[in-house]
Amino acid sequence: MDKLKILVIDDDKLARDIMSDNLAGQAVDFAGDKAAAERRLKAGHYDLCFIDLMLGENDDYSGLKLIPLAVSKGIYSVVMSSCDTEETIIRAYALGCKEFYVKGNERANVTAIIARYHQGGAGKKVEGVFSKEFITNDPATRSMVAEALKHASTSLPILLLGPSGTGKTTLAELLHKHSGRDGAFVAMNCAAYTEELLEAELFGYKKGSFTDAHENRKGKLAQADKGTLFLDEIGTMSQKMQMKLLKAIEEKSFYPLGADKPEYSDFRVISATLEDVQKLLTENKLRFDFFQRVHGLTVTLKPLAQRKCDIFPLIQAFTKKNKRLAFDPEAKEYLLAHGWPGNTRELKRFVGLVAAGTDGQVTLETVKCHITLFAAPGPLVFTQAQYDHALEHGLAGVVENLQAGIIRYNMNENHGKKAATLKQLKISKRLLYSVVGKAREAGRK
Repeated sequence: MDKLKILVIDDDKLARDIMSDNLAGQAVDFAGDKAAAERRLKAGHYDLCFIDLMLGENDDYSGLKLIPLAVSKGIYSVVMSSCDTEETIIRAYALGCKEFYVKGNERANVTAIIARYHQGGAGKKVEGVFSKEFITNDPATRSMVAEALKHASTSLPILLLGPSGTGKTTLAELLHKHSGRDGAFVAMNCAAYTEELLEAELFGYKKGSFTDAHENRKGKLAQADKGTLFLDEIGTMSQKMQMKLLKAIEEKSFYPLGADKPEYSDFRVISATLEDVQKLLTENKLRFDFFQRVHGLTVTLKPLAQRKCDIFPLIQAFTKKNKRLAFDPEAKEYLLAHGWPGNTRELKRFVGLVAAGTDGQVTLETVKCHITLFAAPGPLVFTQAQYDHALEHGLAGVVENLQAGIIRYNMNENHGKKAATLKQLKISKRLLYSVVGKAREAGRK
């Protein structure tokens, strides 16, 4: 990314030094008084301008008089001053400044301002995002993602909702990419750990803190310093862990296991769950104070079945660097009628199977070989055959068949791992082994 040309107007040398440190890597000029600032603004072209309002002792807010000149030059003007009365703030915005900050938190504020400038001040290329980074033609999804991107450069926590495979991780990575934060994107699926392992993974540990702790290890919170911590499936965390994490989020400090001194990390939190948040709160599985802390902005991603306009653009994206595919009209209709319970993850797997096993021309027969479950001929969530069967034989049989189909499908998704299916579908071992046993018996006939 090209360097920004920035002018800092401040009469205080210490303040200029602080700004210089926080603007390292950019092309920065300084002005210590109104006259020097006017000369700089008139002679040079700047992308950004940081303006202090009081430029000397007994000054009459001469910094305010510089805002119109900077704005007339097309400069993204930001006030950073200790003078923050309501009247002053209103006047500064009326004169054309884009943002107003009180001095004292330059490190975080400067980073956010520059990121926002690249997104908005320099022209945010939303269409490029939706054609390359988060592919969707669905108007509602575009609107939600665009709104989330407005907050990418802030420290606002974001909660992503939606079924598995709808793109929550992809969106979290996109938000980090556009955040302007220098640190890493650190992702963690909370459902994959027991409470004890989750605490060790999040907070880290010191050598000797437990039997297998043979060396110091940084946890996810430390790894995400100056970056983004993405917590997936937060509803699976115990209340005890939620309370500990809440404290760490609020204070940006924590104790690794076995430590007697706190560690600090400037991480931004993005979290996600596929569960019903209201149900989690009602059942006391999600602490209300923890929920309030992680859902500064909530984004709900629709399942692929509700945005079928994305099916073929996604197929095109999945095959962009590989073999391209052509679908017969009947094959297209079948794909559009399919329920896609696995969402984009299921679609990507389907594309991989088809691309590996055909000459590129995809027929209806080929599609049917790889999609046998949940193929709905219309907008209903059940098939006409299921409905007819229910009318003739009763609902119980249909429900049992659907239940077995979902279990078999999930087993296939998990490559036959029963423990994963038990956990994800929250079913009993008795039910699982009943379905598996019937499937084996049917296979022997």
